[in-house]
Amino acid sequence: MTTKSPRSTPTRHATAADTRAAVDALMATLAHPYKPGIEALREAILAVDPAIAEGVKWNAPSFRTGEYFATFHLRAKTGIVLILHLGAKARVLPGDGLAIDDPEGLLAWLGKDRAQVVFAYDADARRRIPALQAVLRQWIRVV
Repeated sequence: MTTKSPRSTPTRHATAADTRAAVDALMATLAHPYKPGIEALREAILAVDPAIAEGVKWNAPSFRTGEYFATFHLRAKTGIVLILHLGAKARVLPGDGLAIDDPEGLLAWLGKDRAQVVFAYDADARRRIPALQAVLRQWIRVV
């Protein structure tokens, strides 16, 4: 029996914007000073788990398993910014929020349910991919 990859399996995210093709089209026209770093991070995020798919949300590349959990903030004034969140629905969380092991201090918490990761430039993003992937493995367990 042959099984399909989760990236090709139909889900409730079935709009044209919820596809890799939509992200490819967005990236083809993106004029951003750190586009190579964004592309490297995009592939690194997809490599974290085969259940991760991508789409365009808020006019930016976004990533999901059951719900969207990460979105690039392309209008940030400096560097490459990735916002980690828990989808559109409110979640009941422990009093002190999510427990994510972050030994390299990547996460800047914006609330109990969201954080941002800022990379100063392309090489910084590439250098910190392993640490980001470790954080994302934990994050997607909550989503």
